[in-house]
Amino acid sequence: MRQMKLGAFLMPTGHHIAGWRHPAAAADAGIDVQHMIGLARAAERGLFDLVFFEDAAGVREARAELAAQTSRSIGFEPVSLLAALAAHTSHVGLVATASTSYNEPFALARAFATLDLVSGGRAGWNLVTSASEIEAANFGAQGLRAHRDRYARAGEFADIVLGLWDPATRTGTLGHDGESFAVRQGLGIPASPQGRPVMVQAGSSDVGRDLAARTADVVFVATQTLSVAKEFYDDVKARAARAGRDPDHVKIMPGVSPVVADSRAEAQAKFDELQALIPDDVGLALLASYLATDALNGLPLDGPLPELKSTEGMQSRQALVVEQSRRDGLSIRQVAQHFAGARGHWRLVGTADDVADQLEEWFRGGAADGFNVMPAYFPGELDNFVDLVIPELQRRGLFRTAYEGSTLRRNLGLAA
Repeated sequence: MRQMKLGAFLMPTGHHIAGWRHPAAAADAGIDVQHMIGLARAAERGLFDLVFFEDAAGVREARAELAAQTSRSIGFEPVSLLAALAAHTSHVGLVATASTSYNEPFALARAFATLDLVSGGRAGWNLVTSASEIEAANFGAQGLRAHRDRYARAGEFADIVLGLWDPATRTGTLGHDGESFAVRQGLGIPASPQGRPVMVQAGSSDVGRDLAARTADVVFVATQTLSVAKEFYDDVKARAARAGRDPDHVKIMPGVSPVVADSRAEAQAKFDELQALIPDDVGLALLASYLATDALNGLPLDGPLPELKSTEGMQSRQALVVEQSRRDGLSIRQVAQHFAGARGHWRLVGTADDVADQLEEWFRGGAADGFNVMPAYFPGELDNFVDLVIPELQRRGLFRTAYEGSTLRRNLGLAA
């Protein structure tokens, strides 16, 4: 029987922008390795396929309103952190983000291949292209590269990394000489028990979908409705087939941010408490940051979102926000409050049955192979999902009761 795959998207204090202000949150979690070990162990206790860390090549936000949140979201470099977590876990996959814009393919391939060996075959790389002017400024770049140029570099970068991970070239010669890179030798280190690290991607633009369909084993995506999620699912699977791949070996896992309790009233009260912790200026600043615009400044917060120019930033996330505001008739304040709660991802508030019902509908409805779970604050909401939702999914036969194997590929059901 087909079963869900689950990722635990770990962020130091939580995915809700005010999560760090919750009295049960660990506000300084970003530099507390024992806290991170505890989260990874909780995910493994829940039989999650993987834990996942995002990253940015610099402090992502320059806006003063977001300073407190930013200072609590940054922390350890994720590949180094995952090496530590590997020593304290045995089955859960370990996925870190690294940018193709500000790395070199040989060094990145070597780092993840090493993590894969250290962990016994549990490593994964989340490919991003970096969409922030602030990150660009840390590497001597003259502003942010155009979206199409970032993805052209990313495609060549991914091909090189996959070539370096191929058993045939690990101790031999790659001999790549391309538009952006020249790489001669192989890595010179053996493969792990899973063969090569898992490739993950989260781009949802047209070129992002093409790259994911051609190279990714797992695709994370931000979608808020079943119809949109199904369109994305069908499209990427079809692109994978056209690229000569088995669509079943491309696992699509939308992000979901659950707030769970024993009753709907309790869950709603918990969520309302978090929402009340968001000042208007913080919600507006976060929204403006993702939209890469200052056009919201001075506009009435109870008025509609204005028409916005396309930017070279996070185009798929920008389109999602604008579409939601039009679809639901939301004011700027309402869009900002909603976005701050889960940064544009699917939000669920209710009992374990409620959450399981929604996840099952998407899973059985052909919109997802699983989900990337984004708890509002840590450790409480991760523990709630493990203790309340996981048993309900297991009762329905939708999720494993034991790990199938000891490698990430084996547990995800992926080809080597």
